[in-house]
Amino acid sequence: MLPYQKFQATQLFTGTELLGPEKVLITDEKGTIETILDEKEAGENIRQLNGILSPGFINCHCHLELSHLRGRIPEKTGLVDFVFKIVNERHFPEAEILDAISIAEEEMLTNGIVAVGDICNNTLTVSQKAKQKLAYYNFIELTGWLPSVSQMRFERSLAVYQSFEEIKNEKLRIKNGLSPHAPYSVSNELWELITPYFAGNTVTIHNQETAFEDTLFTQKEGDFMRMYRLMNMDTDFFTPTGKSSLQSYFPKMASAAKQILVHNTFTSEEDVLFVNRQSSDVSWCVCINANQYIEQALPPIDLFRKHQGRLVVGTDSLASNWSLSILDELKTITRHFPHIPLAELLQWSTRNGAQALQMDDRLGSFEKGKQPGVVLLSQIENGRLTASSMVGRLL
Repeated sequence: MLPYQKFQATQLFTGTELLGPEKVLITDEKGTIETILDEKEAGENIRQLNGILSPGFINCHCHLELSHLRGRIPEKTGLVDFVFKIVNERHFPEAEILDAISIAEEEMLTNGIVAVGDICNNTLTVSQKAKQKLAYYNFIELTGWLPSVSQMRFERSLAVYQSFEEIKNEKLRIKNGLSPHAPYSVSNELWELITPYFAGNTVTIHNQETAFEDTLFTQKEGDFMRMYRLMNMDTDFFTPTGKSSLQSYFPKMASAAKQILVHNTFTSEEDVLFVNRQSSDVSWCVCINANQYIEQALPPIDLFRKHQGRLVVGTDSLASNWSLSILDELKTITRHFPHIPLAELLQWSTRNGAQALQMDDRLGSFEKGKQPGVVLLSQIENGRLTASSMVGRLL
């Protein structure tokens, strides 16, 4: 008989619901889920734990390649100045960048994260990801606001994509795809080049992270026009659509199997209803600590809940956050939205995230045959996360 591992805690979160203390989680020696049993049926050698057992966390939005910028970008600059600083300050000695990438990945592992949707503008994370410590969906990011650079940027991104394809293996812990950076940084010409690559894939985009994004598309005014001037970009080619940013570009993502919209800090109810009419496979990714870091703003989480939106959670980068911790994100959400039940937050961070990254065949829930990782949340008070709540990795 195979040796089994048995875990019993104060509560057990399955990926969709919280079960009581009488339940025992049983895995094989490699962490593959066997079953969940009542204590009286589970036999001996049960490991007793204080806290909530949960599948490993899914980080749906990260920029691992920016980890060397930790603490280097000032807080509360607003998005346009933040982007301008990233563009101008991201270049450091490669050894320093690679070291920061390794440290940041280890931080995610320690914080109970098992899979990451990671934005990639270059190949600097390839060597670390080849070690297969975490599962990754690598979103090869395309930017190019000027139509004249579209072909060059597209070809460069295809070369980056190919580098990530070369580290895929039979363990299927690596997925790769092309994704647009943001509505304000991708021309129609570049959209046309990348949309043929969306079919079957998850596609992600930074969406409505600042109110100026809508101002650009409705009126061709606002802070992005200032950014283009700072970057010496001619914007004569751009004609405003008269619609919100999201309603202007979202139909171009229709061929993707799933879409992850990131930030959504200034998304309106009209936008949410528009998206719901267009697609049933959209995930709204909350990166609340980054919103606080850059814009001092909160995403309209209850708006997405009101319209049955699938919510997922991301950390964004260490250029715009103090840590790479899904638990830290959930703490901030709890502080600002105390009415949201813990089980719902945990589902966003596990099952929903795995579905968004098309990894729910093996991650995100305690179902037989999956290998989702097992983490323990401790120092929970009255069913709520507190500032002192902790996460520990068991498997």
